[in-house]
Amino acid sequence: MWFAYCCSVRTNASSHLYAVEVEGLVVQYDQITAVNSVSFAARTGKVTVILGSNGAGKTSTLEVCEGFRRSNLGSVRVLGFDPLHERDALNQHMGVMLQDGGVYPSARVGEVIDHYCALYGNRMVAKDLVERVGLTHRQSSTWRRLSGGEKQRLSLALALAAKPDIAFLDEPTAGVDVEGREMIRDVVRDLSSNGCTVIMATHELDEAERCADDVIVFHQAAIVASGTLQSLRQGHDEIRFTTERGIDPVALSAHIGRTVVQDGADYVVAGTSDAKIIGLISDWLAEQHQGLDNLRAGSQRLEEIFRRLTQRSKS
Repeated sequence: MWFAYCCSVRTNASSHLYAVEVEGLVVQYDQITAVNSVSFAARTGKVTVILGSNGAGKTSTLEVCEGFRRSNLGSVRVLGFDPLHERDALNQHMGVMLQDGGVYPSARVGEVIDHYCALYGNRMVAKDLVERVGLTHRQSSTWRRLSGGEKQRLSLALALAAKPDIAFLDEPTAGVDVEGREMIRDVVRDLSSNGCTVIMATHELDEAERCADDVIVFHQAAIVASGTLQSLRQGHDEIRFTTERGIDPVALSAHIGRTVVQDGADYVVAGTSDAKIIGLISDWLAEQHQGLDNLRAGSQRLEEIFRRLTQRSKS
């Protein structure tokens, strides 16, 4: 592993089950409530993805956990520290990747990474970090001349300079190309496998699907669901299929005793992946002289679960 951690305990909370504990968090901006009575806990050494649309309250929550913002109500503990009043102590064990900015426009890639590593007593070697995030060819370039994806790579490198026990990554793959996204996912996996707790905020469901151990779903300043990916998928099985020609979903619904709806080119039976239902569908289609194509049965995609959760919270 490129990112070999020392196994010795560095914090007063490394043996705790939860690296982050949030209770009744409220964040307000004038008359706007950005975070409304939010409570959650993030497991130590795991990847927790905070998922939600833009404006759902993700960044405000992270900023309180990082000690950058004062809350209106509630309590927050990160690695056993109060992030606001014990920020200097927490900073020695925390890496932060901001959603945007944080680097002087004229700063050069190699120099700023070297500076950050020196701040933490060279816990990470600057050359190794530059190479790991794929910026070796851009070491002499300034921040302002980097592409959006390259800026994200640099911000990630700076978050890793301390060899953190906990890393907060806010929209880490925003504006990043396919190769860069895979690199960031690899870094996240390396961090977690070496005992670092990763809290990642994103509105991109694909990132949660690929990276998360646990998911917290934000919507309109509140948490509407949380748990492991497996627990969120429980009760969300479905059968999807296509046919050669269009069919009458109402007639098929009557035949199988389950509601069939059309979703684009797919026909969907929600709430089941039962082989008996698949058999009934196949028999009915055969009677209609239709083929059963592109059959998929099992847990719904996270995108569908997210859509249901957020729609339910509106009602």
